[in-house]
Amino acid sequence: MDHRRMKRLLAVVTTAAAGVVVASAAEFALAASASEETAEKVLRLPIRTDGPKSLDPIEGSTVYDNMACAQIYETLLVNKYADPMQYEPLLLAELPTSDDGGRTWRFRLREDIKFHDNPCFVETGGKGRTLVTDDVFYSLKRLADRAYKYENFWLVKDTIVGLDEVRDRFADADAFDYDAEVPGFRKISDFEFEIVLKQPVTRFLWILTMFQTSVVPREAVEYYGVDDFPFNPVGTGPFKLVSQDAWVPKKELTLVRNPNYREVLYPAREEWNREERRMRMHRPAGQRVPFVDRLEFTMYPEDQPMWLQFQAGNLGYIQVPDDYFDQAFDKQTGQLRREMRVQGIGGHRDRLLDFIFHGFNMEDELVGGYEPERKALRQAISLAVDLEEINQTFYSGLNVVYDGPIPPGLDGHPESGTAPKSYRGPNLELSRQKLAEAGYPNGDGLPKIRFFTNNSTLNQQLAELLQRQLARINVELEVQLVDFSTLIETVNKKNAPFFSFAWSSDYPDAENNLALFYSPNESPGSNHYNYKRPEYDAMYEQILTMVPSEERTEIYVRMRDMLLEDVPYIGSMCRTRHYLTAPWLENCRPTERFYSWYKYLDVDPEKQP
Repeated sequence: MDHRRMKRLLAVVTTAAAGVVVASAAEFALAASASEETAEKVLRLPIRTDGPKSLDPIEGSTVYDNMACAQIYETLLVNKYADPMQYEPLLLAELPTSDDGGRTWRFRLREDIKFHDNPCFVETGGKGRTLVTDDVFYSLKRLADRAYKYENFWLVKDTIVGLDEVRDRFADADAFDYDAEVPGFRKISDFEFEIVLKQPVTRFLWILTMFQTSVVPREAVEYYGVDDFPFNPVGTGPFKLVSQDAWVPKKELTLVRNPNYREVLYPAREEWNREERRMRMHRPAGQRVPFVDRLEFTMYPEDQPMWLQFQAGNLGYIQVPDDYFDQAFDKQTGQLRREMRVQGIGGHRDRLLDFIFHGFNMEDELVGGYEPERKALRQAISLAVDLEEINQTFYSGLNVVYDGPIPPGLDGHPESGTAPKSYRGPNLELSRQKLAEAGYPNGDGLPKIRFFTNNSTLNQQLAELLQRQLARINVELEVQLVDFSTLIETVNKKNAPFFSFAWSSDYPDAENNLALFYSPNESPGSNHYNYKRPEYDAMYEQILTMVPSEERTEIYVRMRDMLLEDVPYIGSMCRTRHYLTAPWLENCRPTERFYSWYKYLDVDPEKQP
């Protein structure tokens, strides 16, 4: 019985005719208390596009994989909810320490962490066992297993002593040997261990915040197998999948509270700013999480159904689609409209570390290559594209347009967003000149260029605008609209000559964005462009071990400018994401820097439809 039904029942009882025997006030209070304890709190949330392609973090690469996996699994470290630009322990009892300048890191696990109950734990009768050091080593070794196509090995490549060698040893074997020794993994006890790096790598601890390095139990992967484990995920997170039926790929995902989740408390801070207090973010400080019993995700490849469901009060929050921005916010002031405020709807902004691009496959016979004429073709296309028109038409002019792959706020981002030299358009005169240098004067003889993007109304309109812009130099696009999972798969297989999506930095260092063009990270790794320049690789390997400094920033700039000259992509733009939150959703300050913050969300059943 929910709160509203209890209220109606109490109202009927108090107006009952005289002589009718009714329960005492004490009995009703007890019934109400029981109702409050048993009422299930359900939080319904949207996932734009068709959602995660896998519930195994080792196979994940997208925001949507992260959004789902971060509820089920956990990492050693995590971004702070109050300050996502910093990290804190999650599975660890304390922050890692190093006595040799970052080459050897010592870790201590919490001793109260249990995996989800699951039939894979045969020895304990299905009860989830305690997470230990061996689980951490096993999970990191999975990155080196060919069975997972090395999709995320780029995160640890050339980093941990002996891991690359183990990968190479079993690259052609029938199966990966998870008992093989990795010298860089030193077990001290079940709850203490060391990881030895080949050299100090500045980003290493940030890598341990990324969902792909989540810890999973070996029993589960072996019990279900590589293909079925994504449908039977077993982690340590605050939520879990109750059955295979609870995930319908591309449609919906339902997770339930993990009843054995350890004591994790809502963040407490000495000071809460005025905005946080207005949002009542401070009230649950120190309380145990998670607060809700069920997370129900619905996938929305199109924005209109998502918008309508939010208007009906059925979703906790939404990212505001551009088509509906004016209904929610005043474009001139950026403030939430009064009609939204009077409904109790909240408005939030989150500046993303964003890199929106149109990428070229540098191995493609038509648009790839490094010869002057190949480079001239990409420069011509870039010079014909008007990013400002795209920004004004589809993003209400709210995006920041800039040169290079490094978003605002990070070292190496050009002053005022403009680099000394780039091929940002529109400059049709120079574009036609470059097209002639490429061997296609006035576009003559140039085949249609196949362009892949996510299938949505917005992207269809974006593609049509891109076609019109390129038609001005007689370049034709053959647009392929596919669902997001297919888009990523096509890019990973190097079958997309020209493609578009966005990359949000995994951590606040431009090295993360520059890694997108490091040749060993080629597809299916993060180098979707398959860009390969030895000079660039040498600079990237140099910055990996450098701490923030003017010297490191200078190298960032040289790498940025090399990319601007070679044009393996067209871009870029950085988004400011605008959110609306329902009146019944509590503790919500949306951020896209990480996704394990859903456990802090709560719902008010009195306000929820």
